[in-house]
Amino acid sequence: MLTSKQRAYLIGLSNSLDPIVQVGMQGVTPEVVKSAEEAFNTHELVKGSVQKNVLEDVRSCAEMVAERSRAELVTVIGRKFIMYKPFKDKPVIKLPRQKKAADE
Repeated sequence: MLTSKQRAYLIGLSNSLDPIVQVGMQGVTPEVVKSAEEAFNTHELVKGSVQKNVLEDVRSCAEMVAERSRAELVTVIGRKFIMYKPFKDKPVIKLPRQKKAADE
């Protein structure tokens, strides 16, 4: 679970990214999920978009793609969404630290 500070940090990093994952008219298909999983092989932060002709809600499409690709949905802005999945071995993106319960 990401904190609001971590989300803000990731949103800032994603400003220069172009959408890699695109949800088309058929909605969230296995091909869309596969493209998201392939994108996470080389990127920790992935931007996606939902085309205008999709009947489903943009947020539900984004949540479905994130859940099926085992990533964290950072945010949904308009028809675009940002997902984060750190590399298992050596994460490249260093997130701001979470406060521990004793620090609060």
